[in-house]
Amino acid sequence: MSVEPQILGRAVKAVQYRQHRALDSRLAAVGSTLAQWDALRAIGRTPGSSARELAAATFQSEQAFGTLAGRLVAQGLVDRRPGRGRRFEHHLTPDGERMLEAGHEVADSVLAECFEGLTEAEREALLDLLRKIEER
Repeated sequence: MSVEPQILGRAVKAVQYRQHRALDSRLAAVGSTLAQWDALRAIGRTPGSSARELAAATFQSEQAFGTLAGRLVAQGLVDRRPGRGRRFEHHLTPDGERMLEAGHEVADSVLAECFEGLTEAEREALLDLLRKIEER
């Protein structure tokens, strides 16, 4: 039996959509959205990164990330500092670090639920297959 690429693509999208809805809903309880938490996570992983680098890391356009970063600055979660040339570097504030940690707890819980039906071997196989597709 051959699996049509459109069917497979839709199945991947359906799982992603379910995860995103669950994450967004549960992150609201800690005062964040999925987009905000993902931006905090990217900044936490690479402090001092530019908006261009962070936009790429969060799968957003530079304009969309710039708007989001402006909101995070206004909320006191991110600090923008002048860098080389016209570059601004992004850093988490102490409040941003607390929000990031709260988001990690939510994400760990939501994602554990999403993958609880898979054995450890199946999770490893799924990760290997997704990485194989991503590397192409």
